[in-house]
Amino acid sequence: MRLVQILSSTFAASVLALGIWSCSVQRAVDSVNLYSPEQENEMGLSAYDEVKKNEKKCTDAEANALVQRVGKRLAAVVPGGDKFQWEFNLFESETINAFCLPGGKVAVYTGILPYCQNEAALAAVLGHEIGHAVARHGGKRMTQTTVLGGAQSLLGDLLKAKGYTESTTNLSLAAVGGLAQVGVVLPFSRGHELEADSMGLEYMSKAGYDPHEAVKFWQRFAALGSSGPAFLSTHPQSEDRAKALGEQMGAADKNYAAAKEKSGAGALVPAKYREIKPPAAPAK
Repeated sequence: MRLVQILSSTFAASVLALGIWSCSVQRAVDSVNLYSPEQENEMGLSAYDEVKKNEKKCTDAEANALVQRVGKRLAAVVPGGDKFQWEFNLFESETINAFCLPGGKVAVYTGILPYCQNEAALAAVLGHEIGHAVARHGGKRMTQTTVLGGAQSLLGDLLKAKGYTESTTNLSLAAVGGLAQVGVVLPFSRGHELEADSMGLEYMSKAGYDPHEAVKFWQRFAALGSSGPAFLSTHPQSEDRAKALGEQMGAADKNYAAAKEKSGAGALVPAKYREIKPPAAPAK
């Protein structure tokens, strides 16, 4: 009964505070970054070196040439792209992923190639990842983690000062942390994903790739299914991403029309990486 009273007073106030804060954090943190570009780049380079040490480089010449060609064309149209030290590597792995670390260090896993099918869709993927680096989402996420961690620490000190036991304090902090995760962290992450999608669409169309292939990519990617409710996901649903990109096609078509070199869908990914395998069934 004592715990219920605590959660209905102190915790309720925390819920209200974080509920209000969740709206402002997404606006404020996006304009504040505790990390300098130099710090981000240093961390990105260090992390990328570890990736290259631990991952198996793909030896398929055609696939590597595809990644290099797409990366080079995208890097050429990125605003301020000359400030990045671009590097593109393809790794042999069934992992369905790609990422770009601060400083322009890009990794692509062969597991994502079947969902790309062609050069233009790969451009949508790489453009999206490059967008994260250009928008400095990594530093902003680290800033967010620091801010939320500090807030939880202050709340813990407050509860202890009020005389609450360690177990009650920990329970309250866990509950507040869960609220922050759903109310702030996940929407913040989804917002970054959608922003990177838009940036990637702009880059690929300006680089001369058919922007409509981005929508087709996300429609294929939707075959992976959903890992849970959208509000509990760090990424927007694939269907929603395809729809959002479709709504931006007017500007993308204009960029594509103005591109000096047009490649349409471009080359197909190598045949050995083209088959889309059904997602593995969840373990029972």
